[in-house]
Amino acid sequence: MFELTRRRSRQVLAVFAVFALAMGMLSSTLFDRVQGGGYSDPNAGSARATEILREEFGQAAPNFVLLVQTRKSVDDPESATAAAELAQRLMDESDVSSVASYWTDGKPPALASTDGAKGLIVASILGDEADVDRKVGGLADKYGGRHGVLDVRVGGYAMLLHETVQQSEQDAVLGESIAFPVTLLALLFVFGGLVAASLPLVVALVTVMITMGALWLITLCTDLAATATNVATLLGFGLAIDYSLLIINRFRDELAIGAQPAAAVRATMRSAGRTVAFSAVTVGVALSGLLFFPLLAVRSMGYAGLAVAVIAATVSLTVLPMILLLIGTRIDSGQLGWFLRAPRPAPGEGFWHRLATFVMRRPVPIGLVVAALLLLLGTPFLGVKLGFPDERALPESMNNRQVTEIIQRDFTATDANSLVAVLPDSAEGLDAYARKLSEVENVQRVDTATGSYSHGGFLAQPTEQHKRFGATDAAYLAVLPDTTDPDTLDRVAGDVRAVPAPSRVLVGGIAAANADAIDSVISTLPTALGFVVIVMLIVLFLLTGSVVLPLVAIVLSVLSLTATFGALVWIFQDGHLSGLLGFTVTGDLPPTVPVMLFGVAFGLAMDYQVFLLSRILEEYERTGKNESAVAFGLERIGRIVTAAAVLISLVFLGFLASDITFMKAFGIGLPLAVLVDATLVRGFLLPAVMKVLGDWNWWAPGPLEKLHARFGFDEGGSTPPVRSQVEHRRPARV
Repeated sequence: MFELTRRRSRQVLAVFAVFALAMGMLSSTLFDRVQGGGYSDPNAGSARATEILREEFGQAAPNFVLLVQTRKSVDDPESATAAAELAQRLMDESDVSSVASYWTDGKPPALASTDGAKGLIVASILGDEADVDRKVGGLADKYGGRHGVLDVRVGGYAMLLHETVQQSEQDAVLGESIAFPVTLLALLFVFGGLVAASLPLVVALVTVMITMGALWLITLCTDLAATATNVATLLGFGLAIDYSLLIINRFRDELAIGAQPAAAVRATMRSAGRTVAFSAVTVGVALSGLLFFPLLAVRSMGYAGLAVAVIAATVSLTVLPMILLLIGTRIDSGQLGWFLRAPRPAPGEGFWHRLATFVMRRPVPIGLVVAALLLLLGTPFLGVKLGFPDERALPESMNNRQVTEIIQRDFTATDANSLVAVLPDSAEGLDAYARKLSEVENVQRVDTATGSYSHGGFLAQPTEQHKRFGATDAAYLAVLPDTTDPDTLDRVAGDVRAVPAPSRVLVGGIAAANADAIDSVISTLPTALGFVVIVMLIVLFLLTGSVVLPLVAIVLSVLSLTATFGALVWIFQDGHLSGLLGFTVTGDLPPTVPVMLFGVAFGLAMDYQVFLLSRILEEYERTGKNESAVAFGLERIGRIVTAAAVLISLVFLGFLASDITFMKAFGIGLPLAVLVDATLVRGFLLPAVMKVLGDWNWWAPGPLEKLHARFGFDEGGSTPPVRSQVEHRRPARV
């Protein structure tokens, strides 16, 4: 196979180029197929309430708001007539229901601003999140803008999701435009020459183009959240560069000892190539844990992450070796000056060798100090408060945010924040239940088929509008809070659910859906983590043949994330550095952020663990000496892994260019996780732990040793292992 590929390198590269261009062209309509949101659990009670509301009653929770600015006042005859006509036009839309307005519903005070100059038209766009997202853009274009004497602006939850998709598309382009030139400059410092520096970018470009096309194909089979595309783009870029660095570095090592280009590529693929394959597996395993979560935004990250890991490894193991075959010894052509590339130290004299040796002289105190420091940096996470993003996650220039802030400032309440209580089995006891709900603190009124209730008493006789609530076999009630404060709305949702109902009740609405989603994330977390840990232990055992090192690798990788999670709370929840980073403090953290960040960051941490353990294992098999294997293994791979960590961190800093707050969290969390792992964990904790464990690092029970001998992965290289030196140094089986 290798010989065939070597002889047909140019033809195979031409096929890959055409394929990448085709996938890139296919992805040109990707953002027309993805959707905003994805932060609700489709299996929760709130989702079931929404489904019954749509199917049984042809209704939906309010998600579309028209903010109507009049010239004089909401009661001015000319303005009132125009606004009533506008509301009627919206009622006539086939995909819209439950239209309520100041001008068509008896002038309720809650739908007029306190200054009397603005009024609201509130409606529900029917369908699931994907349907609503497809419809809201056309409705916004149709009803927003000038309408005679009226100036209309569009808001609501549906518009929030729609503008999130638009912002994600802009952020993806901006992130790539920043990552490419910055990475090129960094690669020049790593390799010192244009030829070697350009190869990782070629691999990254091909990877991103194929990945975006793959995401387009995924949308043919399932829904996909827009935010996954941003992460897929920059993660694909970063992984492709990481894998390219490892392969190019090993190829140059083989050339340096006198191998011909073809032989150097063979040796590289036997060693670094297999490491890349295993690294891709570890990243894929970590991200596959996200598939257990029912939230589309999290699950989409799992789909995108798996695609990225497979594609980045495939391109790195096919396109790059063929390019190396064609370039050969010209890999170091185009040198830009000796100062751009530090000379390689003699064996045993490098920084990472000296650091590892220093740590292994005092492993216990150094290890304890570093571990304590990481745990201390993670303490802010103990005060985490979970909540879902609202309009404040978008930039202040976005229309929906401006509309929402005007409503919160100038209106006492709005139907857009209402909850729905659906009784799917029976409507008996409806009046008494409505009275109890109206007594809940911060509930303004409760609407049912029999009328409206407020503060435990009857408020209004039923009108034509009340008929939609139903009153026979099934019914629903609209619970309207008297506030627009997000924290108070969350409390009201919980209080409404706590009120005893005469029959089975399902509570829906934005606040209820957010509470269900948080519960879903927390309840799914143990299953997802258990899957990732078990599979990761198996994969690392197949790599190392040890049952100890996989446990060490997982513990150290988790420990490296403590500082990241602490920083997330300290910065994005508590608001430190908000002015510098340009975001609005909400006082909480979306539960999807630490979950998705853990999937990506843990995968990358394990990725680097595979890089390191592979090289340390190679040294141990060659010499049979644990301490020297750690020092020399870290020296040989330390420089390139450090470069990889810095480069992928620079790529992830592209997330900071995003105007969506929770995407900025990736721009802080991922670089911090990678750099902590590349310095404190790899430079201090790993050598300390491996020194303390000694030859026990490589221990496995007898049956598992036989299993690994048959199915395990053996690192290959230009220097053959000396197994006989290893076997007598392994600890005796117990």
